[in-house]
Amino acid sequence: MLVSFPRLVSRTQGFSLGRPHRFTVAPDGKRLVFLRSRGGDDPVRLLWELDLTTGEERLVGERGASAADQPMSAAERARRERTRDRSAGISDYSTDDSVRFVAYTSGEKLFLADTGTGEVRELPARTPLTDATISPDGRAVAYVHDGGLRVIGSDGAGDRALATPEGDDITYGLAEHVASESMERTRGFWWAPDGQRLAVARVDNTPLEIWYLSDPTEPAQPPTAQRYPRAGTANAVVELFVLGLDGDRQAVDFGWDDYEYLVDVVWDEHGLLAVLQNRPQTTMRVLDVERAGVLAELTDPMWTSIVPGFPRRTSGGSLVWTADRGDTRHLSVGGEPVTPPGLQVSALCGVDGDTVLFTGSSEPTEEHVWTWSATDGLRRLTTEPGEHNGVRAGGVTVITSATLTGSTVTCAGRTVRSLALSSPVVPKVSLLRAGPRELRTAVLFPAVWQRGERLPVLLDPYGGPAARRVLADRRQFYVSQWFADQGFAVIVADGRGTPGRGPRWEREARGERIGKVLDDQVEALETVAALYPELDLGRVGVRGWSDGGYLAAAAVLRRPDVFHAAVAGAPVTDERLYDTHWQERYLGDPRVDPATYDNESLIGDAPRLERPLMLIHGLSDDNVYPAHTLRLSAALLAAGKPHTLLTLPGASHMPPDVDLLTPELRFLQDALAPR
Repeated sequence: MLVSFPRLVSRTQGFSLGRPHRFTVAPDGKRLVFLRSRGGDDPVRLLWELDLTTGEERLVGERGASAADQPMSAAERARRERTRDRSAGISDYSTDDSVRFVAYTSGEKLFLADTGTGEVRELPARTPLTDATISPDGRAVAYVHDGGLRVIGSDGAGDRALATPEGDDITYGLAEHVASESMERTRGFWWAPDGQRLAVARVDNTPLEIWYLSDPTEPAQPPTAQRYPRAGTANAVVELFVLGLDGDRQAVDFGWDDYEYLVDVVWDEHGLLAVLQNRPQTTMRVLDVERAGVLAELTDPMWTSIVPGFPRRTSGGSLVWTADRGDTRHLSVGGEPVTPPGLQVSALCGVDGDTVLFTGSSEPTEEHVWTWSATDGLRRLTTEPGEHNGVRAGGVTVITSATLTGSTVTCAGRTVRSLALSSPVVPKVSLLRAGPRELRTAVLFPAVWQRGERLPVLLDPYGGPAARRVLADRRQFYVSQWFADQGFAVIVADGRGTPGRGPRWEREARGERIGKVLDDQVEALETVAALYPELDLGRVGVRGWSDGGYLAAAAVLRRPDVFHAAVAGAPVTDERLYDTHWQERYLGDPRVDPATYDNESLIGDAPRLERPLMLIHGLSDDNVYPAHTLRLSAALLAAGKPHTLLTLPGASHMPPDVDLLTPELRFLQDALAPR
């Protein structure tokens, strides 16, 4: 039976199922471990191993792989939501230093795979469990059960508690909400290199407000209570302890009373590091815990940036971090910038001995893989325009590449097989620079369009400061091209504040930013319309999700002179209802500057609505709570402003695996039909 494109997008999770990902190279550089499902519409991920010498591929971890409809605990649902993981089966794994033993969870049970013998055993750990991590020596596995940290031997013996939860709101070993949602830290415990101790985060959530989510389709079920750190309110109290397998327990004194955020913890052969940040995010420090000293400090009057993967240390002990100098984010090794001006470092992929693997580019529509070492200097490993990433160990680098022509994974001269389905919609993307600010912009037209044919316009941005949409990667544009093929000229533009253009550009997101964001979208629209006079500027729509949903709703509320219809999915409409770390970075503390929050919120704009607006929201969204959409809808009703509201029972912040594209399309076609 022929499956429509919208349903195919849902079934394949955006054509991501069947792709290999989450790679680990053995230290001898001869084996590669990774996750992949059996096919492009199979959400159950399994553990595989590739022999880099012979090219032989074998299934290592299948036992216990759970189906997509497997029930899961609240802790596991929260973990998957924070990592935006909609898969089933094995969502993650950990290995010992030799990459012989692999610990993984599936169905919230614990399994241990021996890559040498091929044996897979279920360990009798307490269930449900999450975040299972094997020790570097492979002798034990630590995991979190019911808010407490436990350890079990790799032989299945000696399961015991290292830290017991102190009530429902005080946990050990789990990342708090702002860490996993806004700081890119999803873990709450870290093994020492000797495998005899762990650094463990104790999180006290009791200062946080209690918020509730309910499922109106199940009226007999009570609402779910959750602790949420709303902007301007108290954060969780996070402390760090070092726990020994012998029962020893030591509290870590950071010696800094003003820190509020534990950004990351690194425990390597040189010792234990903790990265801390103050509440205004203007100072970030790297502390040597065992020597009670500050290794490095960043300060900025707006905010200090948390860059994924940093910091780490080389085998020689040099600190690998970033340094913002002028308009460039540099790679810094041993306190000295080692990359040239204009090369924007975006993430640290790993450190292999004294070789640093990282991603970055001087062109924001591209992301390339680089290495740096004191011996070889700076080397670029990828050249084709696109989005590239990497993993390295034993001198062997895995490179994942996605371009406008396709996607590949290569390692040691071999291609790692992808089983993903091909999209029947093939994006035809033109990349350009729009306006005086040279806004990176993508333009897509119907596959059968001819010059001279008038087209309505659809803007399809994200617009937020966290992510780029305009990359030389066709995966970004499958849905945009589908909308184009329905008869739209589609424009995707990255405005001020988006990553990849340097610290100054990113900091344009500070303060009252929605006006800037809308101005940038208008600038991109006008630039493209000047190149293509066929664009009908009397019929302009906009769609978006999350921050893109906020932009879409703001577009018709504040610029109805330009935008004639909008679809806003999971929008932040009341800025005070989003979390502390994210919101205060850009808008400040509402207790100090409430006016900024008032001006950026959309609830007060409800009486101004003149254009068709569709609001979509999952009723189980614990990131952007459904209260955002429901408050705006209530304000619109009170102002006598008709609008369309589509609620999704049971759905989280991740768009559910159902067809939302068709109702969006029909709404936009009706709203933008020639009158």
